[in-house]
Amino acid sequence: MIARALAALAAGLLTLAVSPAQAAVTMTFWSRDFGDYFPHAFFRLRGTLDAGGAPVDASYGFTARSVTPAILFGNVAGRIERPKLGYMQGSKVRFAVTLSDAQYGAVLALVREWDATTGDSTYNLGKRNCVTFVREAARRAGLTTVDFPKLMKKPTGFLRAVAAANPAQVRVIEQDGKTYLAEHPPLDGVVPVEAPVATPGTLPAKKADESER
Repeated sequence: MIARALAALAAGLLTLAVSPAQAAVTMTFWSRDFGDYFPHAFFRLRGTLDAGGAPVDASYGFTARSVTPAILFGNVAGRIERPKLGYMQGSKVRFAVTLSDAQYGAVLALVREWDATTGDSTYNLGKRNCVTFVREAARRAGLTTVDFPKLMKKPTGFLRAVAAANPAQVRVIEQDGKTYLAEHPPLDGVVPVEAPVATPGTLPAKKADESER
């Protein structure tokens, strides 16, 4: 009887050994506060789909094409951007969510919907800004409590409120970008939706640092 039990255990361990590792795409939510740049929120997609294929690693945010006084008075042109590595290193990672393949697809659909070439890229500081974009991304990632009207111009406050309201669905990180990226370096993977690589929200008087070009 003991021999039979040991044989069953060995068979189970062998099954685990030959089973493929579970794949998943992790979505991290980031923010950067006022300083040399306009406040900003964005997200990163990193990992491999459950369905397999090449790994993905891409970050997306939505911003005005140009940070000028015009953004204070109504609609202006906006665009989807992929933040530069140096900009991400100077930002903060707030929390992470593990995506199903369906949720991943829904998030990519959102990127295309807000992109100038495939959707509506209108930017409005009060109604359709980076936080609005990230809020919808969080919703499509499966988070249920994402509406905080008083925080729609406060990227960090908004993301912290979302994390606090969805404790069972998120993994709080609260880490500086440089440290996080050292622990989770860029993958040699695909960029699922092409977008300009830029330094979001550069103020007119600020010239981007060499490290962020």
